[in-house]
Amino acid sequence: MDSASGRPFLTARWANLLLASYVAPDYLLRRHLPPGLELDRRDGHTYVSLVAFDFLDTRVLGVRWPGLVDFPEVNLRFYVRSGAERGVVFVRELVPSRLVAAVARRLYNEPYRATAMGRSVRHDDGRIAVTHRFEWEGRLQRFSAVASEPPCPAPTNGVEHFFKEHQWGFGIDRRGRTIRYEVRHPVWEIYPNAAAAIDVDFGAVYGPSWSFLTGSAPASVVLAVGSPVAVFRGRRLE
Repeated sequence: MDSASGRPFLTARWANLLLASYVAPDYLLRRHLPPGLELDRRDGHTYVSLVAFDFLDTRVLGVRWPGLVDFPEVNLRFYVRSGAERGVVFVRELVPSRLVAAVARRLYNEPYRATAMGRSVRHDDGRIAVTHRFEWEGRLQRFSAVASEPPCPAPTNGVEHFFKEHQWGFGIDRRGRTIRYEVRHPVWEIYPNAAAAIDVDFGAVYGPSWSFLTGSAPASVVLAVGSPVAVFRGRRLE
């Protein structure tokens, strides 16, 4: 069913979206590029982002399912276009629940994996601090940031807007065909002056070709407030 007239498959509130973005080579991203899409660029560069956030009050077809309501996610994604439509493609998505991972793989064929995870959010003296931790192959990985409060709008022509605002997700179905699904939400405000601390072994978590990111400084760090979101069923891209 077309998302323009259909019922959302999933609704939730996404909170405290932390994005650390790095310049990435075209040849590496093209290995994961679904057919019919092109890489999206900012100032002539292609980027990959480590993203962490909270799923809250999650409902599937309007129902709160046990084990699928509140949980964190950490993912690695990059940016693509289908004509004028801007979207994202995921390299890997991590959640703490095997059930969540299984449902996402089954329904969207997305690259979800389950692992032990934890997160914390603190508000103190005009600052917000967000920390995500997850385990991978026996090693604790850590992704955190601090930023100023209160939040404020980001310029629509700015780099923060480029990384945080995407209406479409793209992937590949089990037959190798490109699928597209819509994600609707209002424009997110950001917490200013975000700075990240990243202790992640990218090569271990995402594959050896991503090891160049380990210890590298991100080109951009964004901490967005988040909002309610609606995710619609995927359709094959013609």
